[in-house]
Amino acid sequence: MLKKPYIAARTNVLCVIGHPIEHSMSPIMHNAALKDLSLDYVYVAFNIPPNDLKKAVLGFKMFNIKGINVTIPYKENIIPYLDEIDPLAEKIGAVNTIKNKGKYLIGKNTDASGAKKALLDAGCEISGKKALILGAGGAAKAVSFAISEDLDALYIANRTEKRSIKLAKDLTNKTAIKAIGKNMSIDTLKNLVNEVDILINTTPLGMYPDIGESPISEEILHKDLFVFDIVYNPLETRLIKEASKIGCKTLGGLDMFVNQGALAFEWWTGKKPNLNLMKEKVVEFLGKK
Repeated sequence: MLKKPYIAARTNVLCVIGHPIEHSMSPIMHNAALKDLSLDYVYVAFNIPPNDLKKAVLGFKMFNIKGINVTIPYKENIIPYLDEIDPLAEKIGAVNTIKNKGKYLIGKNTDASGAKKALLDAGCEISGKKALILGAGGAAKAVSFAISEDLDALYIANRTEKRSIKLAKDLTNKTAIKAIGKNMSIDTLKNLVNEVDILINTTPLGMYPDIGESPISEEILHKDLFVFDIVYNPLETRLIKEASKIGCKTLGGLDMFVNQGALAFEWWTGKKPNLNLMKEKVVEFLGKK
């Protein structure tokens, strides 16, 4: 008799989609948790070219994919193709997790809760502080909505300034914060960094394979900053290394990644995964690269 878990004709399929997707550690993390609980699921990754997103969503329904994680660049673009999104995801305007209930696709955002828990667990004081978020995409939306109401001030900086202004207006309209959108010029960043207590990178700059990049130059940083980079591959980005070197308190993206994944896992399967195991497997795998 076969011992679970094993892959059979009835095995449930979970996945992550993005473009590119080769860097994702989601299959490593989720398959370890599924095996630990002997659940009849398998988790895979799909690289979806931009013009094929609608076809991919139809594929989720046709192939009865039970749950889907969504990463760059689809957290916002996926929304029009879903049948329902929960109130928080609608407020944020970004979805990173989908559940397929009989070809009815429901979108959620677990990034927001995952990010806030990671910050608090790392000892980052949010209440009454000033923060600068780099980026204005789906991850920036989730993180900013998660922490905005606890902050004294919030700045959003993005290469395309109109996107940061749009996100700032959205935050101001939907939360108690008065957010301000800016560009990412060197002078602007220098002024903003001097104003804030918390710096959060939500851009893919510094993500594998472009590990030599950083969204901000080292000279702009100051030792009183708490620096959070949501990139988790590599575990220590250039930004985190440079911030640590000058004495900043830092947090990489692994804890947020594990937190959001665990919330998705529980929603899909009804079972709580082992967070420590999920984290250990990602660290172990990245250590072998």
